[in-house]
Amino acid sequence: MRCPRKTGASPGSAPKTWGARGRAMTVPSAVAQSAEAIWAARQAGLTLDAEATIGSPELATAYAIQLALLALRLAAGERVVGWKLGYTAEVMRRQMGIDRPNIGPLTDWMLLKSEDLVSDRFVQPRVEPEIGLRLHTALDARRAPVDRHTVAAAVEGAYACLEVVHSTWTGYRFNLAQNTADNASAGQVVVGPRLPVTDLMALDTVSVRLSDGAQTLDHGVGADADGHPLDALVRLARELARIDRRLEPGDLVITGGLTAAHPLAPGDRLLARFSAGDTGSINVSVRRRSDGSWQWFPCFYPSPDTTRP
Repeated sequence: MRCPRKTGASPGSAPKTWGARGRAMTVPSAVAQSAEAIWAARQAGLTLDAEATIGSPELATAYAIQLALLALRLAAGERVVGWKLGYTAEVMRRQMGIDRPNIGPLTDWMLLKSEDLVSDRFVQPRVEPEIGLRLHTALDARRAPVDRHTVAAAVEGAYACLEVVHSTWTGYRFNLAQNTADNASAGQVVVGPRLPVTDLMALDTVSVRLSDGAQTLDHGVGADADGHPLDALVRLARELARIDRRLEPGDLVITGGLTAAHPLAPGDRLLARFSAGDTGSINVSVRRRSDGSWQWFPCFYPSPDTTRP
């Protein structure tokens, strides 16, 4: 069972996606069908065979599917609140057999607080610690060149985060394009406390340990995200500029996993401890319901976001 669509769009009809200037465009039927298959599976708590569902599209087509999937989420009342970067760390590329980073949007539905339960729709969730960057001003690589220092000036703060990754593709069997079409496996994001750093240039030295409460599962440092979390933000700004988009004030950007992704089994709680030199440590955690049973909530549709170009 899923929440009803906010709009009158009927299943099987080509969804609308939004161009950079706010004009609605009808997407090609094959792209629309692929997006609807992914959306239906995610809503129903099912997984699919990637090759049988969408084949192996070109990367440009995969991003078109991702945008069509986003259009379905927006039609259901979600709104874009930021972006994720995937595979900025070598450890993640090795784990998943992916050769380069990709990106995907984050919506308000995805955001969790520390100690929250992940969605019961997720049947194969995994967790990876990440450094999140929240912007206080827009960042537009179309207007001016960006580098580590210019993006730092747009950042309000850095946060301890956990990405709950969830692939629609059974067993996480996918290639780069299939993963990109599935919103880069973005499931939910746990936004924890602000990192105790006074200089954003030192984010590459922040360390993190992921544990299950009994033992350390993995560890990493900020430099694992594209060499520096701010460099990951530079990459994102440039990628968005290529599709005539920008980052908005208030956007949250998660800069890539600092460890391999670890399964979150029913009843489990995973915790990440972030440390920043002598300034102290902070924790962020996430849980999964023990029995995997669904919990129903009334549908809530936030006001549409009308501030984006």
